[in-house]
Amino acid sequence: MTSTTEPTEPLSVEQLSATTLLRFATAGSVDDGKSTLVGRLLHDSKSILTDQLEAVERVSASRGQDTPDLALLTDGLRAEREQGITIDVAYRYFATARRRFILADTPGHVQYTRNMVTGASTADLAVVLVDARNGVIEQTRRHAAVAALLRVPHVVLAVNKMDLVEYKESVFAAIAEEFTAYASELGVPEITAIPISALAGDNVVDPSANMDWYGGPTVLEHLETVPVSHDLAHCHARLPVQYVIRPQTAEYPDYRGYAGQIAAGTFRVGDSVTVLPSGRTSKVSGIDLLGKAVDVAWTPQSVTLLLEDDIDISRGDLIVPSKDAPATTQDVEATVCHVADQPLTVGHRVLLKHGTRTVKAIVKDIPSRLTLDDLSLHPHPGQLVANDIGRVVIRTAEPLPLDSYADSRRTGAFILIDPADGTTLTAGMVGESFAAPQPVKDEADDDGWDF
Repeated sequence: MTSTTEPTEPLSVEQLSATTLLRFATAGSVDDGKSTLVGRLLHDSKSILTDQLEAVERVSASRGQDTPDLALLTDGLRAEREQGITIDVAYRYFATARRRFILADTPGHVQYTRNMVTGASTADLAVVLVDARNGVIEQTRRHAAVAALLRVPHVVLAVNKMDLVEYKESVFAAIAEEFTAYASELGVPEITAIPISALAGDNVVDPSANMDWYGGPTVLEHLETVPVSHDLAHCHARLPVQYVIRPQTAEYPDYRGYAGQIAAGTFRVGDSVTVLPSGRTSKVSGIDLLGKAVDVAWTPQSVTLLLEDDIDISRGDLIVPSKDAPATTQDVEATVCHVADQPLTVGHRVLLKHGTRTVKAIVKDIPSRLTLDDLSLHPHPGQLVANDIGRVVIRTAEPLPLDSYADSRRTGAFILIDPADGTTLTAGMVGESFAAPQPVKDEADDDGWDF
C-alpha cells in the first residue's frame, strides 16, 4: 500500500469545531465517471479506512482489474455494482483540516431525477460531471436545471476523462463555454469549470502535471475554499416549535420553554417575536443552549426559547421576529418535484408538512409541467408522474406561514404526504421557479371543498 492510502491521524474535536461544513452533491450522466470521482476524492484525501480499501481491492481483483475500482466506494447496492451505475443517493462524511463535508452522490439516470432532487435539496454546491468526449448532453442540461431550480448557490463543472482527449485545452474550453452559457441563463449564480481525470487523479486532489495550461484550483481545493457565507444565519429568523418543555419540578416550578432547531437566522434575548399562525406577540426573555443560558443563538443550533408572556404555543407553531414575519396563507403556489410512483392529480387530497407542522390539503390545480431538456412548459397536464417537475396550486385546511423558497430554502420548502400510508409524494418549493409560467386559472371550479 502506498503512502497516499495510509490513514492520517483523525482530526481532534477542536480542529473539527474550527472548520466549516460544506454540503455538496454530485451529478453526472451514466458512465461519466461520477462514482470514480467521488472514490478518487475520498482516496486521495486519505478519507478511507484501510479495511474499506482492502475490500474494494479484493472485489476489483476478483473481476480481473489491475487497479482498485474506486467507484465501488460509493456504489454499495448489489444492483449498482452489477450494472456499474448509481441508483440510490449515497451519503459520505469526511473532513480535512480546513473543512468538514457531507457528500451526496446522486444517480445520473433520467428515471432517478427525484433522487438528485433529494440529494441537492440541502446542498451548498453541486458538482456536475461531463465526459470530455461527449461534451454537454441532454442529461447535463437536466442536472444544471435541477441545480438552478433548487437554488444551489455554487456549481462546479468537472470535465472528466481529459486523459482520453489528450488533455487538450480547446476541448475543455469549448465545453466550459457551452455549459456556462446555459447555466447562467438558468440563473446559477456561480459556475467554476475544472478539467479532471478521475481515473488518473488529475486535478481531483493533486494538481495535474498533464494540464499545465490550467491555473485554477483542484476539485478538493475549491471545495475547501468556496465561501459559505450565504448560509441561513443571514436569512429571516425562524424557529419551528418542536416541543414545549414544562418540567414542573420544585427547582423549575414555572419554567415554560419552546424547543426546536433554528431553521434560519438569529435570535437574541430581548427580540420582539410573533407566534404564527396565531399572530400572538411577546419578547424573548431567555435562550437555553445545551443546558446553559445564552444571549444569542443562530441556525442550525437546537435551542429552547423562553418568552415574557404565557401564550398558547404548541408543536407546529413558528416563532419569528415581529418586524420580519411572513404572511400566512391557505393558498400555496409552488414548484414541485413528484417523487412517488403514484401520480399526483388535480383533486388529490394530501397532507402538507412544513417545518414541524402538518395540515390537510388538496391539490387545486396543476398549471404546468416543466420539460427540463428545453425548459418548455406543458400546460395543464392533469397529473404529475414520478420524476416530473411542475407547478401546483394547493389549498390547505389551516393557514401556514410560508417564505418564498428564493428567500429561504429551509422555510420555503415542504413535502406532500399520502394520508393513507404516510408515503412521501412530492417535494415542493414555494413561489416562482427559474422558469415559472404565468398563473393559469382553471375555469372548472371544484365545489367539493370542505375547508
